[in-house]
Amino acid sequence: MQTDEEEKIHYLSLQTDDAVLPERFTCPFHYTPHPLTERAAAEVQHYLETRTDWKDELHRGKMFGVLIVRTHEGRIGYLAAFSGNLAGSNHHAFFVPPVYDLLRPDGFFRIEEEQISAINRQIEGLEASDDYRMLKIREADCKKQAEMRLNEARIHLKRAKAIREERRKAGISESENATLIRESQFQKAEYKRLEKMLKEAIAVEEEKVGAYEKQISQLKQERKTRSAALQLKLFGQFRMLNARGEVKDLCELFRDTPQKFPPAGAGECALPKLLQYAYQHSLRPLAMGEFWWGMSPKDEVRHHGHFYPSCQGKCAPILRHMLTGLDVEKNPLEEDVHRNTPLEVLYEDEYLLVVNKPAGMLSVPGKNDLDSVSQRLHRLYPEATGPMIVHRLDMATSGLLLAAKTKEVYQQLQAQFETRAVKKRYTALLQGELEQHEGTVSLPLGPNLMDRPRQMVDYRRGKSAVTRYEKIAFKNGNTLISFFPQTGRTHQLRVHAAHPQGLNHPIVGDELYGKKADRMYLHAAELIFVHPITGKEIQVSCEADFDFTQHHKEGSKTLYG
Repeated sequence: MQTDEEEKIHYLSLQTDDAVLPERFTCPFHYTPHPLTERAAAEVQHYLETRTDWKDELHRGKMFGVLIVRTHEGRIGYLAAFSGNLAGSNHHAFFVPPVYDLLRPDGFFRIEEEQISAINRQIEGLEASDDYRMLKIREADCKKQAEMRLNEARIHLKRAKAIREERRKAGISESENATLIRESQFQKAEYKRLEKMLKEAIAVEEEKVGAYEKQISQLKQERKTRSAALQLKLFGQFRMLNARGEVKDLCELFRDTPQKFPPAGAGECALPKLLQYAYQHSLRPLAMGEFWWGMSPKDEVRHHGHFYPSCQGKCAPILRHMLTGLDVEKNPLEEDVHRNTPLEVLYEDEYLLVVNKPAGMLSVPGKNDLDSVSQRLHRLYPEATGPMIVHRLDMATSGLLLAAKTKEVYQQLQAQFETRAVKKRYTALLQGELEQHEGTVSLPLGPNLMDRPRQMVDYRRGKSAVTRYEKIAFKNGNTLISFFPQTGRTHQLRVHAAHPQGLNHPIVGDELYGKKADRMYLHAAELIFVHPITGKEIQVSCEADFDFTQHHKEGSKTLYG
């Protein structure tokens, strides 16, 4: 009879052509899947294809993960997991269990969730009741009628006052004037009595409505209090292990993060489940991979079968703890690979310059003290004033960057970017064959708050993003294309290329929105702007060295001024 551990481990037979076992555990935020990880993922994907009962849910899309492990007997296998729940359950024989099963019918979460749901039903019932609706109508009608009567009374007072003024102008005796004064006082007193009576009538109706609203407010406060307490209790059940056997719950792990509190769904992603199970059963984690299966979500970019890095918002604080004690690969994004790379200057005068940024170098300083174009330029031009770098390129993007030597020139060039007066051309290599020869992509973009720096299509809060494109050539399974961005949003070209509502062809090597390669094949090839001092149009180009066709000679550069 198989043990629980053996049921969850899927053993791999190592073949002579297999790569050696990984020396270090995968960096989950930037990785190339190990061959064993790819084999394990292929087996999971084959299993998913056999589950016709899950067809509809899988078609809508879900993230899965695999963890290559070594048992205490030295055998190599893998564990599999899914993010969230699958088919309304957290438990399926092929996959590891959750860290905590919040779907368990007799568990405190389901019991308390049902009580909160009962409060929701009470609130909905009160808000939708005929009595409450009629009381609101009567309250509104009472206020409307009161305002009409008071308005009529004010008009009457105004007319009576005008008549008295006319009589006084015509000349009246002191006794007649005293009579007019008493009349005015009486009418004002009558108005005050009317106003008081109407306010009392309104107060009666408001009290009736207020009784309902007080009950609703109390129920909403109870719901809020119980929900917060439930979340705290739930997060306390997620007691996450690391390779040293140390335990921390989610509240501890998120205490020092900017949000201070775990987001909904924390601890339910695939990799935390996999690591937790491995540590609980004395399995040594060797490598990991997480892949998307199914349609891409409407807002994010996820491609069927592609591997993706772990998310930052939900998983990064958890994984920093859970990976403690493992020998983890260094994140390539944190390696200063260009510390000694010469910075190529393509255009320069006494006011500004254009440099050719290599792929993998930051435009401006980041969190990890890596060298950047900005720092390099400030060292090269210590007398320069202002920020120098006028615009930015992603770390993975190569190509032209414009810099100013004075604060005044910087401000004038920035104004050209803000008014979209600067013309930009990018060259990119896309996965697959793009059928359209030219066109425009218009998809509003905003940050994915749970997975920075990823961006997402956001029709509600996103900013307008427009990209014109022209297909250049197709060869060896990839499309060479020119992009002409009309706006300058973060990751605009990358998302517009990869998103199903865009071109649906990710840029080669874009690991955030496509597949990792030796580099991301996106290059800022041309800038055209007006010189702030001379008023002349400056055109600088530096063609991509993608070695794609003979028509795009490697490293060819052209300067115009």
